[in-house]
Amino acid sequence: EVQLVESGGGLVQAGGSLRLSCAASGVTFDDYTIGWFRQAPGKGREGVSCINRSDGITYYKDSVKGRFTVSSDNAKNTVYLQLKSLKPEDTALYYCALRLGSTTQLTAAQAMSAPWEWGYWGRGTQVTVSS
Repeated sequence: EVQLVESGGGLVQAGGSLRLSCAASGVTFDDYTIGWFRQAPGKGREGVSCINRSDGITYYKDSVKGRFTVSSDNAKNTVYLQLKSLKPEDTALYYCALRLGSTTQLTAAQAMSAPWEWGYWGRGTQVTVSS
């Protein structure tokens, strides 16, 4: 059974940094994508970033480009999301999710806008940015 566990969230002042981790277990296939989503109170779930396990191709939502960095340690089955220059509007519950298959630069945006295509989800880690 695939399980995803997020960690690393917390309370930070605007301009600060955090590193989120997503540890995957029970994965028996090699071709998949790990995505990071977030959901603020009263808002829908939005895709933030993703990375392919097979080739390391990454995608970022425009509002986080240059501030967030996604990376993968395949030996540890862990994906990281480094958050820098945090803003109060980044406050949300951050989830990681797993989708079978890889995305391309052309298809990643579509995949990140369709949370229903991601078959496995963690429980989330809270990021709160104070002004």
